[in-house]
Order: sequence, then C-alpha cells, then structure tokens
Amino acid sequence: MTNWKTQSLVDGRWVGSLESDVLNPATGAVVGRVPNNGEAGARAAVDAAAGAFPPWSQTIAKQRGRVLRQWYDNIVAHREQLARLLTAEQGKPLAEARGEIDYAASFVEFYAEESRRIHGETIPSHRKDARILVWRQSIGVCAAITPWNFPAAMVTRKCAPALAAGCTVVLKPAMETPLTALALAQLFPHDLAPAGALNVITGDAAAIGKAWCDDPRVRLVSFTGSTEIGKLLIRQSAETVKKLSLELGGNAPFLVFDDADLDAAVDGAIFSKFRNMGQTCICANRFYVQADIYDRFAETLANRVRDMVVGDGTQEGVTQGPLISVDAVAKVQAHLDDAVAGGARIVCGGKPHDLGGTYFEPTVLADVEPTMRVCREETFGPVAPLICFDHEADAIALANASRSGLAAYFYTRDISRAIRCAEQLEAGMVGVNSPYLSCEAAPFGGVKESGLGREGGRDGIAEFLETKYVLLGGLEAP
Repeated sequence: MTNWKTQSLVDGRWVGSLESDVLNPATGAVVGRVPNNGEAGARAAVDAAAGAFPPWSQTIAKQRGRVLRQWYDNIVAHREQLARLLTAEQGKPLAEARGEIDYAASFVEFYAEESRRIHGETIPSHRKDARILVWRQSIGVCAAITPWNFPAAMVTRKCAPALAAGCTVVLKPAMETPLTALALAQLFPHDLAPAGALNVITGDAAAIGKAWCDDPRVRLVSFTGSTEIGKLLIRQSAETVKKLSLELGGNAPFLVFDDADLDAAVDGAIFSKFRNMGQTCICANRFYVQADIYDRFAETLANRVRDMVVGDGTQEGVTQGPLISVDAVAKVQAHLDDAVAGGARIVCGGKPHDLGGTYFEPTVLADVEPTMRVCREETFGPVAPLICFDHEADAIALANASRSGLAAYFYTRDISRAIRCAEQLEAGMVGVNSPYLSCEAAPFGGVKESGLGREGGRDGIAEFLETKYVLLGGLEAP
C-alpha cells in the first residue's frame, strides 16, 4: 500500500477537503495536505463514535482481540513504508523511525492479547440472600490527542487499549505530523469492526479539543503534550466531569555517581539525551555528575557527541536529523544564550548547524548552574547541560527541585544506593543503569505536574474501564 489517505476518517469514510500543508522539517518541502477541521468536524467524529459504541462494546473480547491482531499484522507488513512516511514528516533518522513503528506495533499486539484479561471479581457478601459482583465495563467514547514527536507510538499507545476495552475512539494527531496517524488508521481492519469505532480528524487543536471537552458523550480525554495544554484540558473538562489521562512535560534528571561504569553512563547519556534530537518527553534534560568524575565524563561525552552525523534522516549514517521547526531552534538557542551569559562553557556544538534550516549542532555544556533556563525548563533539543555535585543528598535534592516528575535516570554500582535513590527520586519512571524505559508491558506516566494516569501495561487498559458494583439480592432459599 503506497497510496496513503490524507483525508479525515469519520464513520468509516474518508472525508474533508485538503487545506493544510504538512512539511518535511529536513527540506521544507510539502509532503502532504490534510483537512483543517474545527468544531463541526469534532462533533461529527463524536457522532460516529457514539453510534459505534453499543455494538463495539458488546462485541466479545476475543473478537476485539482478533481485530487488533489483524491491525498489528497490517502494521508489521507495512513497516518500511510507515517508517519512511514518519521520517518524511517528523525528521527523525530512518533507523529511529523503524524502531518507533516496531514500538507502535507492540502496543497493538499487547492489547490484542489483553482484551481477554479484563476481569471482574466476586466479593464475599454481607448478607446471606445477596451476592456482590464487581464488573469492569467500557467507559464510552474516548478522545485521544497525540503529539508530533512520536506520531506512530502515541497513536497506538492510546487507541489500542481503548479499542481493546470496548471503547470507541476519536483521534486528533498533531498538525505537524498527521500523515502517520492517518496511515495507521487506514491499516485498521474496518471491515471487522463497526464503522465509527476508530475516527481520525485533523485541524484546529484548540477548537477540536474544546469541542470534545464540552461534549458529554466523550467520557475520557487522553492527551500527550505540554503541561500548559494539559492544565487547559483539565479546566475545560470540569463541566462534564470527564476522566483524564494526561502525559505532560518532563524535565528528567540524569545522575552519574563516582562509582558508576563511566562508559555505560556515557552510552546511556547519548541515548537518553540525543534520541530524536532531544525531542522526547523522557529525554534527560539535566545531567548531575559527581565531582571526582565530572571532567572525565564531560570529555568522554563531548568526544562522542562530536562524532554524531547531522543531516536528512533518510541518508545513510545520519544519527541527528532536524528539529521540528524554526521555533524549536529558537528555543534551543535562547536556552544556550542564557546559560553562556550566566557563565556556562560550551564544550562542543553550541550553534545552528551549517546545514541551516532547522538543523542544530549536538551540544555539551559544562559549568552549568541549576538556576539557568536550560535546567529549569524543558529544552526539547540536542543540548546536554552538565552540573557538578559533591554528595548524594545534594544530587537527589537537585533532581527533585522541579515541578515535573516524569522520568529520572542514574548510574551507580552500589546496590544500596540504587535502591535508596530509586525510592527517593520524585518521578513516575526511574532508569537505573539504563536509559531504556519504554516498554509496552510497563506503566508509563509521571507524578507532580507531569500528568495523570498511566499508559502501557495492565494500568493502560484500566484507564478505559469503569468499575460497576452489582448487589444481587433475593437469593435466600424458599
């Protein structure tokens, strides 16, 4: 399948005129056009999902699992085409795009199997003539709003558990990267599910989001994006008392203790900081390195960063593609300017790349202070700021001095310290001697202002279920 649809998908039909350009951030070329929906389009999608909810929620779990399994098979069969489409609209290197398609498919496979494991329970009754039953039932129509940095994985991480739970979905992908979401929707086996089980519309985020928050038929809003927009959705959903699943901003600390395996710590830093050009919510944003190894770590990391190949993600050997937009470049530059003005030292990189456009040099900063913007705010770019610390307690205090609490990482060979620090770090996810947090079977989410609820694993499907208590009385023998 090479003829990807670019219209919106509503009630099983591809609809809407093509009005908005989708640009390749590597070249600035137009790679597609999509509809620019607003409130009316948002309502039409909910109409379709509400109509499909009764038959889909009443479909037996085994059959829902078969539908998702077919979706998984279709995604796997089109892995290379999806990866190239993803790179064209998002910019990440092709190797990373292939990895994301695999990751996206893993959620569909997992929840195809999990659909049959939605269990209730029987509770010992307080009365002889009654029984207490607890059921888990589909919550209803669910709205999913996904970001541009993972245009495949965030779609399936939300849609697959919702569909497995018997919910119907209205999805709005980011306008920077809508094509991958539409392609995934095209691969969904619509002939095996009611029309309207999965709907995808593109357009005005503010108008669509508000329409879904205002609509009482939408019972859950699942959003991945900035903390600012997450708070807006909370306010807008208050009137209809919706359930919210929010994965919001991060400001992940990365701690390196003096007993750590230095090479392993540098490997972890490279992956957790520079994957997708630093444009991930769980990217290491602040590096705290113990004094005795600070200089060695800085030198080793900078040497690795200097070897990175920047360019168009479709080219062989490229490890760093473009940032998503010129605004993203401006934000990175502003953080660097603030740090340098405060006394930080550029070890390598530190400026827009010679390729121009949205390319930026991978950068390592030394002598950084915790008060600088590069530590207080989420940079979302390829900048690694290094801060020196003396004692473990200092590092933990610095790491926790943030309103965010999505992910945290640290490296040590001391098992006592590993347990102690993992308990003390205020984050929803902690990587100990490893940067690889993402897994379809594990709960993904944060604490503090990094969000509400979890995605992935059994916790991920629980978000889409309501608990119903049934008292079955009148059972006393005659």
